Amino acid sequence: MEITMHGNRFELAGTPIQTDKQAPDFTAVSPDLKPVKLSDYRNKIIVISSFPSIDTPVCSAQMHHFNQMATRLGADVVILAISCDLPFALHRYCAAEGIDNVITLSDHKDVEFGTRYGFLIPALRLLTRGIVIIGKDNNIKYVEYVPEITLEPDYEKALETIKKLTD
Repeated sequence: MEITMHGNRFELAGTPIQTDKQAPDFTAVSPDLKPVKLSDYRNKIIVISSFPSIDTPVCSAQMHHFNQMATRLGADVVILAISCDLPFALHRYCAAEGIDNVITLSDHKDVEFGTRYGFLIPALRLLTRGIVIIGKDNNIKYVEYVPEITLEPDYEKALETIKKLTD
């Protein structure tokens, strides 16, 4: 699969994830340097917000949007924001910006999420922008790979999917 950044083409590593398939487990690193598995959130609706780098305006806007969205969702929904940023950078950003409703994870160490979900841009060792929503049954319900990485994802379509799963 291919995406663009400022019009420049980049290949993504791995096989793109598809709806109606089981969500592969992966391990990433929390801001306190502890391993966190996707399976730690079993029996929850999981929203994965993937982005390249928290230190860019579009990624910051995405983080703020999901942080705000989380305030309107129930306890059955967890939002995981994942990038290849170092855990320290994610912690610093969230502390400075008041991000406290989203769980940040770093895929920098083993890029398990990036490769298992097809979000890794190997040429840059960054994740591409997108959203994955996983139901309580551990099946993928929604996937978006944003074709131009400098654009924000479709929040409304993601929210529609979340609402269907929580009704």
